[in-house]
Parts: sequence; structure tokens; C-alpha cells
Amino acid sequence: MWILLIEDSAAFAPEVREGLAVQGYRVEVAESHERGREMAADAPYDAIIVEMKMPTQAGVETCRELRRKGVAAPMMIVASPSTIADKVAGLDAGADDYLTVPFALEEMTARLRSLLRRGTAQESDCLTCADLEMDLAKHRVMRAGRIQTLTPKEFKLLEYFLRHQQRVLSRDEIARHVWGASPSGMSNTIDVYVSMLRRKIDKGFRPPLIRTIVGYGYIFGTAEAS
Repeated sequence: MWILLIEDSAAFAPEVREGLAVQGYRVEVAESHERGREMAADAPYDAIIVEMKMPTQAGVETCRELRRKGVAAPMMIVASPSTIADKVAGLDAGADDYLTVPFALEEMTARLRSLLRRGTAQESDCLTCADLEMDLAKHRVMRAGRIQTLTPKEFKLLEYFLRHQQRVLSRDEIARHVWGASPSGMSNTIDVYVSMLRRKIDKGFRPPLIRTIVGYGYIFGTAEAS
């Protein structure tokens, strides 16, 4: 599961990130609410955790703006200190849960699991394009009815492509959202993985689904739908 952690203070993220990583979550950190809003609007995170230092209302504004932009991922506000009015404001702004500091990491992860279950129940486990099918629950990919064996990184890359069909994706975006890494020095690695993915899902099939945008990146989908 892919989690975005938007922090208000430098002391918050490291401990939470480490605790979630131990339990198998992939966590990206936004070091400001402004950056967090950009990242959340740009990628399909499974859940978003928003830290809010009171009395500022930055977390409330972040939730409100993301919902206004159509971001549907479950959101949890983590705030200290908090009043009943603060909690009501956060939930009314679009947050799905509100956790008050101090808290035990076990409580946060239990609440996070609950949010993720709700989100999963509302979304399909299957992503499709033309005759390509990706079953997220079974971790299976088929093209024209034939199962294609992908490595974990190829699977993540294909999922990112499928969630962003008919959109030009830069190598920088792919590096950040699939590898969770700085784009610097990643271009060759990305090109190698795209080439390997092409051999598995495009070679011998029609229509081709991965197209190169010279000097920029890639676009995924059928040319007819562009």
C-alpha cells in the first residue's frame, strides 16, 4: 500500500515513516502542506496522513482543497492539541479520521487499516486497457487472455501506467511515484524497465499500449483513444 505523509514539523515524519515501513507500507513524505497538495493531486495514493500543528488550520485547508480537486484517497488528520471543534472542522473538510497526539503507533496503523479497507471496498481490484487486465488482488496480469509474468517493479510500473492512461508521463514523475526516488540518474533505469515491460505486454500484441514521447517520457493507452 502506498501512503502519502504530509508533515507540519520535521520531527513527525521519521518515526511514523519507519513504523509504517516495518509493516510493509510504502511511504512518501511531503515536507510542507503545499508540496503535499501537489503530490496528492498527482498520484493515486492509497491513503493520506496529514499532520497539523495547532492552532494552524493548514491540515483542514489541505483536506478541503484535495477533496475539491477530486482526490478520493482516505485521509487521516493527526493533530496536537485538539478540541472537539477542531475535529469537527477536519472531518467536515473531508478527512475520514482524526487522531490526536500523543498516540500509539499501533492505534494509528489500526485506524489506517480500517481506512484502507473502506477504500478497497469502494474500488475495483481490476485495471484494464484494451485487452490488458491487471488483477490487483491476485497480483496477476493478462493480455489477450494470456498470463504475463512480471517482476514486482514491472508490476508497479504497469499499475502506474494503467492509473494514468492517455496522459504523458515524464521520467521524473515515474521515478518519484514508482521508485520513490529522486529523478537524478534514473532515466536509463526507467527506460530499461519500460523496455522489459514492452516485451511482456506489447510484443506480439495489437494495439501497442506503451508509446515513447521523445525527450520527455511515455504515454500509455491505445492510440485510438488519444
